[in-house]
Amino acid sequence: MPLIDTANAFIELFAQPVRAAESGSLAGLTFAAKDNIDVEGRITGNGNPVWRRAHGPAAAHAPVVARLLAEGAVLAGKTHMDEFAYSLMGTNAHYGTPLNSAAPDRVPGGSSSGSASAVGAGLVDFALGTDTGGSVRLPASFNGIFGMRPSHGMIDMGGVVPLGPGFDTLGWFARDARTLARVGRTLGVAGEMDFSVAWLPSDIWTGVDPGLAALLRPMADKIAARFSKTVADPLPIVGPEERSEIYRFWQGYDAWKVLGNWVEAHDAELGPDIAARFAVARSISDETFARVDATRREIARTMDAELAGGLVMIIPTAPGPAPLRDSSREIFEAYRQQALGILSVAGHASLPQISMPAGKMDGGPVGLSVIGRRGSDGALLELVEGL
Repeated sequence: MPLIDTANAFIELFAQPVRAAESGSLAGLTFAAKDNIDVEGRITGNGNPVWRRAHGPAAAHAPVVARLLAEGAVLAGKTHMDEFAYSLMGTNAHYGTPLNSAAPDRVPGGSSSGSASAVGAGLVDFALGTDTGGSVRLPASFNGIFGMRPSHGMIDMGGVVPLGPGFDTLGWFARDARTLARVGRTLGVAGEMDFSVAWLPSDIWTGVDPGLAALLRPMADKIAARFSKTVADPLPIVGPEERSEIYRFWQGYDAWKVLGNWVEAHDAELGPDIAARFAVARSISDETFARVDATRREIARTMDAELAGGLVMIIPTAPGPAPLRDSSREIFEAYRQQALGILSVAGHASLPQISMPAGKMDGGPVGLSVIGRRGSDGALLELVEGL
């Protein structure tokens, strides 16, 4: 039977799903691809109608799409996203907001909104997204599903429209850990679980809502009990507000370098939130970038050293459940800044992170995350699959 998009998850649901092989490691699984990822013969719309009109069909599949198809997965369509992937809430001024099936009165999160929505609604088995500041991890938490942000550079980004290349990663969603790991292995993510110490940073756990911490802590402690030692030392880096600001300026500067000329040349009819973000990006000076870049490099060096001893971090994915769909721009922006204080830990240090469903708070799903050293992606997948 033809698939019916009951969640406004797809910008293009293919009348004939794309199939390249009958057998392989993903045979029998269906998937979707975020609309900043190339699919041969289809326009990559990047969440903006002017961009879509200005670009022709992709000449070839992005390598990650080609790999999945070659292993028997079937591509159902292209999913909605926030404009230019430059947001975290999942709202789009042009195409609307995909459904969060686990909490219909709340946003699905973005920018990989449609991919998370499609998986959460059971429309596909897994879906591809991109994660720059949290665009896989946050929607995974909001929709009560699994989401993988790989180490920066782990997955080929060819055929993917960039936002901030210094942060951009290609991740994926699934409803269960086995499928999440199965996709990872198909994409070449390998490695045995070799963590020996659980790290629950006290500053992150005491910095979130006490109700959230109380909800998530039993699951975190259960994971920590698998290891020989648990530590609670605070993060040895700058605090959440500064981490968020460093991300905002570094990534904005990067985004303007790759997209600024196009945005100015095409008068891209941006939604108000995205227009405001590009206006800030346009104004970031070389001196400001140099300052935040120095701090970001120090964060990366420090986290590399801390995680080298077999530590796995266990933290809340987000500050709480998704905001309500009818929240004000001010509420969305305040949540975004608070979330980036947590999400940017992995982003600044190029670390892999997996968000797992961990319960509900005020009717909305919340996630718990594990983070490992750079390159420990396979070990993280094995850890989560074995829980």
